Formats: sequence, structure tokens, C-alpha cells
Amino acid sequence: MKLPIHCPSCKSPLKVSQLKCEACSTQVSGLYELPLYLKLSQEEQGFIMEFFLASGSIKEMARQAGTSYPTMRNKMDDMIEKIKKMTS
Repeated sequence: MKLPIHCPSCKSPLKVSQLKCEACSTQVSGLYELPLYLKLSQEEQGFIMEFFLASGSIKEMARQAGTSYPTMRNKMDDMIEKIKKMTS
């Protein structure tokens, strides 16, 4: 099940407000930011996972996707720009 990252009512970003230990049922409450990776779309998370599994090779990713290196490079550059904006 994918973790929801936007409010289903108003579409604003969601934050984590409670964590629970499955072993002892201890609960921790607060207001925590989601990790950066979880703020990305499912497609973007998949892209990062593919990059990892291709040992960081954009050339290999392009080969596996049946697309050109420049196309895959552009997609990577778009992801980098998005993450830079999210962290600034």
C-alpha cells in the first residue's frame, strides 16, 4: 500500500503525526516531515529505484527502457532540479 502524501480533501501535503511499535504498542506522537523520497510521486520513486538497480548507470537505464541516453539524461536532470527545489 502506498503511503498517502497529499490530503484527499484539499490536496495539501500531509505530515506524519503518529508512529507505533508493533512489538510493544508504544506510540510516539508529534508532527514530522515525510522523508524526501516519500514526497516524490510513485513514478519518480520508481525512477530512482531503477537508477539504483542499474548501479547508477543512466546508459543501462536507457537500454532497459528502450529509449535514448539523452532522453533518460533529461529525465534525470528534471528529477535533480525537482529535488533541489524541494530541499532549498
